Amino acid sequence: MSQLSSNSFKAFTLALIQLGSVGSNKSENLRHAREMILKAAQGQGYSKKPDIIVLPECFNSPYGHTHFPVYAEKIGYIPGKSYDTTQSPSESVQMLSSVAKEIQTWLIGGSIPERDTDDKLYNTCTVYNPDGDLVVIHRKVHLFDIDIPGKIKFKESETLTGGNTLNSFSTGFAKIGLGICYDIRFPEMAMIAARQGCDMLIYPGAFNLTTGPLHWELLQRSRAVDNQVFVSMCSPARDLTAGYHAWGHSMVVDPMGRVLSEAGEGEEVIYADIDPNVLRDTRAGIPVTVQRRFDVYTDVAN
Repeated sequence: MSQLSSNSFKAFTLALIQLGSVGSNKSENLRHAREMILKAAQGQGYSKKPDIIVLPECFNSPYGHTHFPVYAEKIGYIPGKSYDTTQSPSESVQMLSSVAKEIQTWLIGGSIPERDTDDKLYNTCTVYNPDGDLVVIHRKVHLFDIDIPGKIKFKESETLTGGNTLNSFSTGFAKIGLGICYDIRFPEMAMIAARQGCDMLIYPGAFNLTTGPLHWELLQRSRAVDNQVFVSMCSPARDLTAGYHAWGHSMVVDPMGRVLSEAGEGEEVIYADIDPNVLRDTRAGIPVTVQRRFDVYTDVAN
């Protein structure tokens, strides 16, 4: 049975880390990411300490199908089973769990290349509660295989396998739906998350200089307006010396499609206060959530 946002949705503050200086040294990448998480948690003069901090896609390694096998880590997380992060085979998981516990804040750990027990590779997002527990993982469902003549050609499927589950988590103040980058282009994922009660959708992502200016903001605002939820994407900083040039412009959009916060191109932390009344007022004023005609078309959430 589909449901909509509940009264448990409370105000919270979101921080996005548009991470720079991601190079070939994984240990240095993890050290820098940890440093930026601590910096984001301090608020940097912002009025409130963040309740959720987000890292970008592929934060522990260079982005590219040739890099994924080299930097992939085993995680071994099985939903519903106890998982000791201190004994994780993933050094990235150990770092993220430790720093989440240190700052007592929810942490969405961007994504990392993951090597499963069957030796398949995934682009995987991990999420930690303020006690440092790994509570959910999301494997990128839709792989970034595109070919725009004269612009960009990229095939994640040369090394990665797509995930086969949709994932969300509840914090006590909001229910968050997860996706990674290219997942945002598939409205069915967002619609299912919203129909199942998610208040916000968060996508670590790394659009490029071709698709970024065209669709980065458009897709976030579209998913927000379609589903009357908050939407956010967290990008790496732009590095023109790297093999892949990220668009940047990490962003937070409200259910009316208004941009609440936007980064530039370089490394920075941006914040946004998420007000549940905006979601409720949007749905009351334009009540599409109760006007859908499932007698005419199918409810994809069922």
